[in-house]
Amino acid sequence: MEKTAYSRKDFKLYIVLDNIRSAFNVGSIFRTADATGSAEIYLCGITPRPDNPKLYKTALGATGSVNSLYFSNTIDAIGKLKEQNTPVYSVEITPNSRHFQTVSYPKELAIVLGHEIRGVNQKVLDLSDETIYIPMLGEKKSLNVATAAGIVIYEALRGKI
Repeated sequence: MEKTAYSRKDFKLYIVLDNIRSAFNVGSIFRTADATGSAEIYLCGITPRPDNPKLYKTALGATGSVNSLYFSNTIDAIGKLKEQNTPVYSVEITPNSRHFQTVSYPKELAIVLGHEIRGVNQKVLDLSDETIYIPMLGEKKSLNVATAAGIVIYEALRGKI
């Protein structure tokens, strides 16, 4: 099997984790961030940090290759992104959400993923430039947060990597 090497082009992707509960999900998101050359992960609130041994189990070393910053609350992380004029797209099903494949993704972007049960905090949604959703055909109407992260991150980077 031939391997294809991608080089990181002129893009900057921040992944904001709004009170994610599972260290395993966070570890998986670190691996996706590493695979896509994402700039940083913002770990907010109760989101497990790299010193959590469960996170290492799924991150498989990606905590060493992906920068992360901790914020006690997600609003502070969004504030930092807004100060540097980074557009913020939250992944959440709301009446105003747009299908994730129909929006334009800029070369610098923050993607917010929310709590596995409660989703993205309403205050964070209010500060977001876009709210996007992944269509669901099954009964559960939700995906595992790490799976959703992979789908949206790769869509945002389509044509950029």
